[in-house]
Amino acid sequence: MLTLAHQQPCPCGRLDRGRVVTYGQCCGAYLENAEQAAPTPQALMRSRYSAYVLERGPYLLATWHADHRPEDMAFEPGVKWLGLEVRGDGVAGDQGWVHFVARVRDASGRATRLEERSRFERQDGRWFYLDAQG
Repeated sequence: MLTLAHQQPCPCGRLDRGRVVTYGQCCGAYLENAEQAAPTPQALMRSRYSAYVLERGPYLLATWHADHRPEDMAFEPGVKWLGLEVRGDGVAGDQGWVHFVARVRDASGRATRLEERSRFERQDGRWFYLDAQG
């Protein structure tokens, strides 16, 4: 598990009026405080991306919908997440989606892009990651 100071730029790359948002003002609010729920599917998706960057398996499992949650989380050694671009998102009642592209480099140095449309569901006021559509 990696750590990040609250004043450092957030791994998710979120900007506010062209300015970089800090980890403490963004994903750190959710990753460092289990009681604080991400308010939107996009905020949850960004925090989950940051959890992958920081190798926070417990957070990923806690934010995965129970019907789709794996039993455990393992991170590939040497993987480096390079950036996130959100291309669209939406909410209809208790259902939401986020279309994004994440760039990642594996341990061999090969860079790839992961593009997906993630689906989310709100239960008891909290958003959960359901699954991905490629």
